[in-house]
Amino acid sequence: MLKRTYLLSSIALAALPAAAFAQEAPQADDAAPADQEIIVTGTAGGGINRQDAAFAITSIDSGAINRAAPTSTADLFKVIPGVSAESSGGQNGANIFVRGYPSGGDAEFVTLTVQGVPFFSPPTLSFLENTQLIRIDETIDRVEAVRGGTGALFGNGQPGLTVNFVQKEGGRDFEGLVKAGITDFGDIRGDLLLSGPLGESTSFMVGGYYSSGHGIRNPGFTAEKGGQITANVRHELDKGSILVFARYLNDHGQWLLPIPVVRDGNKVRQFGNIDLGTGALAGPETRLSVLPDGTRADLADGRGAKLINLGTNFDYEIGEGFQLRYRASYLNGDADTTGLVPASTAMTANAYAASLGSTVGSLTYVNGGQALAGTQQVIRAGTWIVRKQIEDFTSDLAVEWESGNNKFTVGAYYSDFSSNDQWNLGNVHLLTAENNARLLNLTLANGQVAASNGYTQGSFFNVNAAYDGREYAFYAVDEYQITPELRFDAGIRYQNYRATGTIENNSSVDTDGNPNTLYNNGTAVLNGTFRNIAYKKGAWSWTAGLNYDFSSSVGAYVRYNRGNTNPFFDNLRDGIFVSPRVDNFEGGVKVRTDLVSLYATLFHTKFDGLVTTVIQNGAPVADIGGARSTGIELEGQLRPIDNFAIAFSGTWLDAKYRNFFAGGGTIDLSGNRVQRQPKWQWRVTPSYDIEFGDDSKVSLYSTFSYVGDRFSDTANTQSLPHYFKIDAGVSFDVNSALQFAVTADNLTDKVGLTEGDPRTLGQTGGEVVNARPILGRSFRFSASYKF
Repeated sequence: MLKRTYLLSSIALAALPAAAFAQEAPQADDAAPADQEIIVTGTAGGGINRQDAAFAITSIDSGAINRAAPTSTADLFKVIPGVSAESSGGQNGANIFVRGYPSGGDAEFVTLTVQGVPFFSPPTLSFLENTQLIRIDETIDRVEAVRGGTGALFGNGQPGLTVNFVQKEGGRDFEGLVKAGITDFGDIRGDLLLSGPLGESTSFMVGGYYSSGHGIRNPGFTAEKGGQITANVRHELDKGSILVFARYLNDHGQWLLPIPVVRDGNKVRQFGNIDLGTGALAGPETRLSVLPDGTRADLADGRGAKLINLGTNFDYEIGEGFQLRYRASYLNGDADTTGLVPASTAMTANAYAASLGSTVGSLTYVNGGQALAGTQQVIRAGTWIVRKQIEDFTSDLAVEWESGNNKFTVGAYYSDFSSNDQWNLGNVHLLTAENNARLLNLTLANGQVAASNGYTQGSFFNVNAAYDGREYAFYAVDEYQITPELRFDAGIRYQNYRATGTIENNSSVDTDGNPNTLYNNGTAVLNGTFRNIAYKKGAWSWTAGLNYDFSSSVGAYVRYNRGNTNPFFDNLRDGIFVSPRVDNFEGGVKVRTDLVSLYATLFHTKFDGLVTTVIQNGAPVADIGGARSTGIELEGQLRPIDNFAIAFSGTWLDAKYRNFFAGGGTIDLSGNRVQRQPKWQWRVTPSYDIEFGDDSKVSLYSTFSYVGDRFSDTANTQSLPHYFKIDAGVSFDVNSALQFAVTADNLTDKVGLTEGDPRTLGQTGGEVVNARPILGRSFRFSASYKF
């Protein structure tokens, strides 16, 4: 089959060959010379040798993805240097941080794209980070990531991390794959892939997956369920090509949240019978509920999405030296969240009653009515519901002119997006502090009813809002090969962002007028009055970079870029109109020989106009200011002998707040470490292939990873200890068609914390605290057949 290199993105995403180095799962025979490693990152088209690219990129091919066996889309990002991906929240609800870019959670500085175009232009919204909108399956050919660099010019102007999901495409032969998998905790999954020709100039691909189970943190009901279908068709034209693609996602999983743990300095121990790696507060009694306002909730709905995503890539030569490139995407659907969110730490019922100014009168189960003693450990946790109806249309049109050693590109970007939100937060239950907790009623000795039908509180924050946003941008980029060794590129972008919204106001009421029924006092209700928000701003971004090749195997680069992001809808709702600005300086060295590949990057970043927001004591609380970060990223691979390789990656980061204030500007947090990002993290992955003829082999691999200590909050009061984790796997290729594989996650069942309790900032007192541990030891078994 004729090999072609396509421009996959006018937003500058690498198109590395299948032999690209993914540190999670290296290929032992990956020793192509440097002059064969062609990418299109940062060129706005065409493709250049990676040695000439003046920015940091990582590419992960489908084989590396299979070996990594990520537990979620975000979990795969852990292999990218400079990125901290917390996937302990389940299939969805990840927190992703980049190079010390400060944020309170979700993925504010991460843009996701399919085939080079953002499918939802806002990088994040409250209760929606964009890995929730896509799944990794067998239809993905590779995942490519750009950190900093030229990302501030293209697409939605992301100065942080841009990740592109590149789909597989059909060839001249009909091919297929069926795959079945099961975990040691009972979850099952099936994958299917078909591809081939539809004519002399047309090919197709279609595939997807379906999965079901209760998840490793078993709530006693099916919490993980759904699937995804992806299809594309490419047609070759006389002077170009057109690709159209479609993706349907309907999948949800349990939203995993902090659980009670026992902290003893840097040691973390199990509280009660809630296992650190597999325990969950949610259970059969808390699954179905009628909230105090009459809304029905089902924790099995979890966090996920039901959506359709359509898109196209069009490339055409419009004249000698001129290329027209068009990318477009349309997305429409729902991205909903239902979860059981801790509202207190674990304590005895006596202590809880004392906090209300009384003692326990009666404490009983809601179901069954049996009485319990005041020494019973209890915890408060609320059923939160967030409904989002989202829509996005994004298009990117570019014209490229190449003449001699110079390439000039000019383009226009447009995005129109919306989110209609209905939130109901609070609805706090009184529960037994145990695995699969049970509902409790509590009457105080003074006659006040503290918990009725399991509720201690109704809603404390509601949202009924409709938001719309539009972004227009124009960009121009020039790339010039000054000498055979020296390459220069520079570009500029102007973006204009406008957002509007209509929001219903809340009132606080006592729903029955009785002050002695504590469970419904101070309940938030939507009151039928509305307010409007409006925001608009224009901003310039720019970049310039130099790359010098000392030889075909050794190169170096320097780059500066200025980037801007927009305040997202939730900030505007809360009256925060700060627009973040990022200045990034970086330089790197690239070495590629038969023995070793090494990519080292030194960066320094300045941030202004940052906002970190969490919901604390029933209301959004924002910290605002700036930060500075300096760091070193390393990734590479050693290939000392045939069939054996050692891949590695690591990051050292010094990130601190600067002119950063909390408490409405009264508390200066300058000098504190940026929350939730470690100073040190690294991964080492040795792999070895044992061959048994042309088509049979056994592959052994393991990953040793380290995550350093962090702070969960901006005030640096909630520490998160360092942890060390081992993953492993083995695959057996019986022949060219049949493969069996086993992967182990957290093989030694280590304990590590990724989050404290963001809803109770500064919580340090007592040895029992809420925290979210990494998932416990698990095994996944799979069998696949290609035809």
